[in-house]
Amino acid sequence: MVFWLIKDFAWLADLKLLGMGMAVPTVLLSYWLTYKSRKNRTDYFHNLAVSFWITGNSMWMTGEFYFNDGIREWVKPFFLLGMAIIAYYYLSDYLIKKRKDIQ
Repeated sequence: MVFWLIKDFAWLADLKLLGMGMAVPTVLLSYWLTYKSRKNRTDYFHNLAVSFWITGNSMWMTGEFYFNDGIREWVKPFFLLGMAIIAYYYLSDYLIKKRKDIQ
């Protein structure tokens, strides 16, 4: 979270070197935490969604810094995947709980 906040601050302040320097550990750490949380269903799905979100966020920043915001269309799937993962988690969690209530 700290890396993500620094990255976003650098993006806001147009500090390209700091922003790009924070993007790499932010993305890597988010996927590492996702891997580490794989045994806990709730943590895993939330961390996976956040990882896709941070990846998209970092790509968007890169596009604004170096590509005149020209890669925004490439970024949308990462945000959509993050939202889809969370939607899947909550829908499946609801159905699992409902099934337990019926039994």
